[in-house]
Amino acid sequence: MRNNAIYRIVLTVMTIKQKILSISFSVLVVAFVVSLIPAAAYAASCGGADTTLINCSQDNSGGVETNGIWGLLLLVLQILTAGVGVVAVGGIVYAAILYASAEDKSDQVNQAKMIITNIVIGLIAFALMWAGINFLIPGGVFT
Repeated sequence: MRNNAIYRIVLTVMTIKQKILSISFSVLVVAFVVSLIPAAAYAASCGGADTTLINCSQDNSGGVETNGIWGLLLLVLQILTAGVGVVAVGGIVYAAILYASAEDKSDQVNQAKMIITNIVIGLIAFALMWAGINFLIPGGVFT
């Protein structure tokens, strides 16, 4: 009976610890992504209104590069690229810890291998998507 109560206490403490770690990791990821976007670099004006993120032309030339949506697209693509990199590195670290702590558990080794395989497939898919967007848009996105 006493062991059962201790088990419940330990389980509660571990659950709280996991929640704190996941919240801390989320805050770090958000802080990292926000730090990639210096506000001073994007300070501009669009249609007479001061903007922080979107730069557009006031001459209404109709060019794609001077459109506010274009600036928003570039910003989203930069955030996605940084996010994919952070998640991929985090996944590789998790899979490496899982693999190193597996000892003789074959299911844990297989899970770590599957995670690494999925990360590599995801990175290849993202690279192909990025290359496809640069191919479809005349002149490329990041020029």
